[in-house]
Amino acid sequence: MLKKTLFLSSFFIFLISCQKPEIIRPVDKKAIVDSAVAVYQKKLYQNQIDSVFSKYNFNGSVGIFKDTIKLYRRNNGFANFENKTEINDSTVFSIASISKQFTAILILLQMEQGKLSLSDKASKYIKEFQKKEYENITIQQLLNHSSGLNNFGEKLLFKSGSGFNYSNDGFNALGKIVETVSGKSFDENMLELLKKAGMKSSSTGTSFTGENFAKTYIGNSKKQKPVDNMPKRLGNKEIGIPAGGVLSTIEDLHIWNNALYTGKIIKPETLKKFMAKSTERQHPVLGTMGYGLGIMMNDNKPVSYFHSGYVKGAPSLNIYYPETKTSVIILSNIADEEKGKSASFRPHLKMKEVADILENFN
Repeated sequence: MLKKTLFLSSFFIFLISCQKPEIIRPVDKKAIVDSAVAVYQKKLYQNQIDSVFSKYNFNGSVGIFKDTIKLYRRNNGFANFENKTEINDSTVFSIASISKQFTAILILLQMEQGKLSLSDKASKYIKEFQKKEYENITIQQLLNHSSGLNNFGEKLLFKSGSGFNYSNDGFNALGKIVETVSGKSFDENMLELLKKAGMKSSSTGTSFTGENFAKTYIGNSKKQKPVDNMPKRLGNKEIGIPAGGVLSTIEDLHIWNNALYTGKIIKPETLKKFMAKSTERQHPVLGTMGYGLGIMMNDNKPVSYFHSGYVKGAPSLNIYYPETKTSVIILSNIADEEKGKSASFRPHLKMKEVADILENFN
């Protein structure tokens, strides 16, 4: 009996000695701090952005993301006022001139393939520019609005390269250049880019076939009038798909920002060109800022890259803060034009102010 007890005791000790000691892993203090900060930021954003929604009775959709972490997400109001269809996470909005950065990236992708150079003259690719006054305008000048072009066919406002004038026609010309060098329609090129970025709910106004489009309106929550022929009218001459015809969602624009600014769409050296300030813009709503190649940037802290957009009934704003990888996306489908464009952007401006203040504390 004693021998049996001693054997069992020895065997038990042997088993214990054979077990691997438990590894005590160090505490990831940074992860704990980051998590606590995210919780705090979520509360701040909720309080501040909710108050903007309430103050302006904001009809639209807002998403704020820190890399992959959702800091704030809210939908409010109607995608269709007639049948009271509410805005939801799947609602597709017209993003207007936010589209310009997509067109710029299409040009830069053609550059990476060796099909064009930014210093090339536009007249090399499109015959409409083969006239004395336009023949020296370069692709880069079209991208940063320094060409002097206003509306195509009119006299240049200044010598190309010597000033800034925001021109939709300049970006529609870039769309034609993309078609010429790629041998494919602009819609085909854009849809390929959106797919490459991983954007599953985005398209162009002329290729959209879905059912979740936010119908656009002029007016307010009490009295509104729908904008006719949307989103097909985005392809009309006065707007143009390359200048303002992309349709997207909050989630897709978040995907786009993360993919673009982390170098997953274009090469890092190309991204630097896209982001580099090459002209200065006096924005009618947002004030003085730098302008790169289809993107605006804040001249002061916090560092941010953004673009506003406006087509009749659809004010929008997409902001990216690279230092924290934070996206702030604000989309709407109604504008009270009687009060002026600035009034339509007041909610967007207030939300941007909140984001700028919170980013300065990071």
